This record gives sequence, C-alpha cells and structure tokens, in this order.
Amino acid sequence: MVNAVAVSPDGKSVLSGSWDYTVRLWDLATQKETRLFDGHVASVNAVAFLPDGKTALSGSWDKTIIQWRLDNGEEISRFEGHVNNVSGLALSPDGKTFASSSWDRTIKLWNIANGKEMRSFAGHPANVMQVAFAGPDRLVSAGYDRSLRVWSVADGAEIAVLQGHNTSVNAVAATPDGKFALSGSVDGELKIWDLAGEKIAAELTGHSGFITGVAISGDGSRALSGGGDKSMRLWDLTTRRQIQEMKGHEKPVWAVAFTPDGRRGVSAGYDQVLKIWDLATGKPIAA
Repeated sequence: MVNAVAVSPDGKSVLSGSWDYTVRLWDLATQKETRLFDGHVASVNAVAFLPDGKTALSGSWDKTIIQWRLDNGEEISRFEGHVNNVSGLALSPDGKTFASSSWDRTIKLWNIANGKEMRSFAGHPANVMQVAFAGPDRLVSAGYDRSLRVWSVADGAEIAVLQGHNTSVNAVAATPDGKFALSGSVDGELKIWDLAGEKIAAELTGHSGFITGVAISGDGSRALSGGGDKSMRLWDLTTRRQIQEMKGHEKPVWAVAFTPDGRRGVSAGYDQVLKIWDLATGKPIAA
C-alpha cells in the first residue's frame, strides 16, 4: 500500500512512500514515475520535499530518515536516533530543520545541514503517530494515547495536552498561522483545535470510518482528509462544512496532500494507487 505522499514546492512532482520499502518520484502532469529511491529496509511511512525542490526526506519502519537527491536518487545523509518506527515528518517553516515522530514515544528535532539531532520531546505514553509545525515556535503531535500535545520548539517543553478523541489520533496538521490544528482518529472524528485556547473549536462530520490522513492548504482556508471509507474529503475551515467528497479508491485512503496552488489534491491508498483530483469538481484528473 501507499501510505505517504507529498507534493513538490513547484507543484510539478509527487513523492510517495510505500510498504514495498521504496520512495518514488512522479511527474504530476503525466502521472508517470520518474525515479525510484531504494535504501530503506522496511515500510516507508512519511515523505517530505525540502524547499529547494532538489532534495527530499523519507522516514521508515527501519527507524531511520534518509535525505535524497532527487536528480539522481542518491542518498545524501541518514538521520539515526529513533529506536522504533518513524511514523511522521514535518518540515519547519524556514526549511532548516524538521521534526520526526516515532513509535518510540518521542518526537525529535533535526538540523538538516549537519544531520544532527537538536532536541527530543518526550511525554506521550504510547506511539506518536504524526507531528506538525504550528508556526515556527511550536509543534503539535498526535498519539496512540488519544491525545494531541503541543510543544515548545525552543526548549522542548510540553505546553499543552489536548484531549477529546476516544481512540488513537492518527493524523494532525496545523494552519500556517499556527492558530489551529486539525486531527483525525480511529474513531472517525475530525476535530479542529484552538491551540491558544487549548480546546476543540469544531468537529467535521462525514467520514464513516477511521481517518489516517489530513492536510491543510497553503492559505489555511481548506483541509483534506482521507480514511477507511475509501474517500478523500475537502473541507472549508471557515464555514467548517464539507465542499467535496472524492471516491475512487478501492481500499482505504492512507495519506492526502494539496498542490501548492490549492487547486488539486493527491490521495494515496491501501489499494497501491495514487490519485490526482480536481478539487473544484471533485473528479479525478486523467493523465
């Protein structure tokens, strides 16, 4: 299955990670594979482009994170320190650092230039499923312990524990201004959190199964979610209403992403398929 997806800063390429241990680069216009990255020895769970569009990161069940050159597929560096599955990656707003979440119950902050671990964040009593930057100064993590936690990037201090889900929180994303976070869980609930007020601001209803992927558009106005009901859904974060329901996968949708212009969405599925969608119409885009 394909369980990780990211879109390049220029909107021309898609990166995917899979249970087949590989990372693959795709041309968005032709939907053709352009490069294969083979270096992990277990499932790839998270991928991210760096701002230069020339390099990318992948995190794996093999406990490592690899930085890749996109032009030739070579490994640039390997980030080691987690002692269990690397479940999520999040790039800082300035593109100089990134955070990784792990089933070792920690989040780690890394310096991309020198490959060094800068800080470790510990507090979740169970697997950490995903992590996101909420502005430059805070991280938000989602855990198997049914909580979201907010952290200070500067010193690693835990700022808040956000509780409201009844089961594992699988996915988290934050608005670019850092004011709100969106979480999705096994209980099928999507929640919008007011991070300053440390409370639930709204709930988005529509999914009929577990949620494993969420994303927020670059302007912070819309969100995508995907999960066990085989659909990807587009939401208006201002009105907090569903805009589109996109169905076409034969099995659960595992990861979702926006293109930088916000006009298209990408979904990655348990059915081994990536789909590109026109978000205005809710229809898949044919190559």
